[in-house]
Amino acid sequence: MARRILVLSASVGAGHLRAAQAVELAIKELEPQAEVVNLDVLELTSAAFRRLYGQAYLDLVNKAPHVLGYFYDLLDRPPSPQRKSDRLRLLVERLNLGRFERFLRGHACDLVVNTHFLPAEIIAALRRNGDYHVPQCTVTTDFETHRLWVNQPCELYFTATLEGAAYLEHWGVPGDDIAVTGIPVHPAFSRPKSHEECRARQNLTTGRPVVLQLAGGFGVGPVEALLEAMLACPTPLEVVVVAGRNTALRDRLLARTPPREHRLHVLGFTDQMDELLAAADVVVSKPGGLTSSEVLARGAAMAIVNPIPGQESRNADYLLEHGAAVKINNPPALTLKLTALLRDPHRLTALQANARRLGRPQAAFDVARQALAWPQRVLPPWKAAHAAAPPASPAKVQP
Repeated sequence: MARRILVLSASVGAGHLRAAQAVELAIKELEPQAEVVNLDVLELTSAAFRRLYGQAYLDLVNKAPHVLGYFYDLLDRPPSPQRKSDRLRLLVERLNLGRFERFLRGHACDLVVNTHFLPAEIIAALRRNGDYHVPQCTVTTDFETHRLWVNQPCELYFTATLEGAAYLEHWGVPGDDIAVTGIPVHPAFSRPKSHEECRARQNLTTGRPVVLQLAGGFGVGPVEALLEAMLACPTPLEVVVVAGRNTALRDRLLARTPPREHRLHVLGFTDQMDELLAAADVVVSKPGGLTSSEVLARGAAMAIVNPIPGQESRNADYLLEHGAAVKINNPPALTLKLTALLRDPHRLTALQANARRLGRPQAAFDVARQALAWPQRVLPPWKAAHAAAPPASPAKVQP
C-alpha cells in the first residue's frame, strides 16, 4: 500500500514553504508511489490570525526588525506551564487552528514532516493529550536552532549544522533523534550545472562579473538603495535583481536606466533561481536560511545585507565564521567592499570554495530518505558521525 505523507509548513516568509516544497519533491522522487500532501497551515486558520502570524512578520521585517530580534531572544528560554506568555500563546494558537486540527483528524496519513514549528507544536500538544497518534519529523530552516523548534513528542529532528544539533540536545532532544542534513533546497540544486552554460541561457555573456541581488520571495528591504550602491561600482558589472512578488518594486526598477558601463536585468518572481545562482559570482542578499543554503549549494560568494536580528544574524555569523561571505553594514560599504572583492580574484575564489564546502545540495533527499526509513533507520548519533568525519578546514580568505 502506498504510504501517505503530510508535509506541513506556515507562510511566515517564503523560506518555510520552499523547504516544504523541496521535501515534497524529494519524497516523490525517492518513492513515486507515495501520496504526498503539502499544506500551509495558515490556510486553515482565521484571516485575523493569518494576518497576525504571517503578514505582521513581513511588516516588522520592513519597519521594526529589532522587535523581531527582541521576541526571538525572549522566546528562546525554557518553557514553563506556569508562564503566562507561554500559556497565552498556546491558547491563541489552539483557538485559531481548530480547522487544522479537524483536518488532521480527518486526513489519515503515516507520517508528518514539518518545516515550521507551528504545526509541530499543535501536533505535539494533540499527541500528549492522546488526541492524535501519527509520528512526526521536524526540519529546521536556519543554521542555528531555537527553543520553539523543540516540540515533543517528535520522532526525528533534521538540522542544518552541528551547532543546531547541539542546541536541540541542550533543550532535551535525545541525540539519537537528531540528524544533521543541511537545510532542504529544491532538488534542482542537487544537479551540477555549468557556470558558463547557465550564463548563456540567462543572457549574461558580456564577460562582466555577475552580481545577483535578491530581495526574498516578497521583495522586502532597501533594494533600491543597495542597487544604487552596486551601480556606483567602478568595475563594470552585470547586475541581476530579483524583486520577487513585489510588482511595484519590479516596475520601479524596470524604469531605471543604469550607467552605460553596467548592464541591469530586473526580474519578478522566477523559477530560474538555481540557474541564476549558478551563473552568479557574488550574491547580495539577506541571510535567510533557505536563500543562504541555495547560494552555498551553487558555490557563489555572498555579500550579507540587513540580517534580521535573531535567526538571520546568527545565520550571518555562521557564514562569516566559515569564510563564505562578507558583511555589508550600509549601502556605501557595499560599493567599497564589492569593488575590492571583484578586484581580488584570490579572495573571491576562496569565498566561493568555502561556499561549496558548506553547501548541502542533497539535503532534501537526505531528509526524505531518513524520514521514509523511520523507524527502521540505523544511523549513528550525530556526534558520533561528526567524530568519524570532521569537517574540512575553510579555504583561507585574505582580510
